[in-house]
Amino acid sequence: MPFKGKPPGGGAGEISKRTEALRPTILLTPKEAAEARRRRREGQSTDTIAEAMGKPVDEVEKVLVQMRMPRPETTRGTLNVTLAAHRLIMRERRGDEPIWTTMDRLLDELLRLRQAQGDGAPPAPRRPTRRRDEGASLPLLAELESPHRQ
Repeated sequence: MPFKGKPPGGGAGEISKRTEALRPTILLTPKEAAEARRRRREGQSTDTIAEAMGKPVDEVEKVLVQMRMPRPETTRGTLNVTLAAHRLIMRERRGDEPIWTTMDRLLDELLRLRQAQGDGAPPAPRRPTRRRDEGASLPLLAELESPHRQ
């Protein structure tokens, strides 16, 4: 019973049609917009770009406001887990594989191990307990907990 995840669709990361319809009309051609964005990535100011291209500053600003920039911490890679669990998952990544691929692989391994140990049925649910250090109840994560939590 392998766990198979579904990768993001072909249009993942593209702009929403609704968002595109709500944006103001820009009087620069797509080629001019690309040139303005390239100059901005090089570190030029909006005024300098507008002057060099011979375009109004407000039109150049409209193009640059829509510019996508790489973010230091992408939201698509965020895991809603403890810091110790995050470190474990990041350690399990193979090269630059996406985090969703790592998670699919780890879950598949877990399900295969459970199936090999018995009938594959999940264990009976436990009553939740409140502990000061919840990470200590998870053997794999206990060793990864940061020293300041002890």
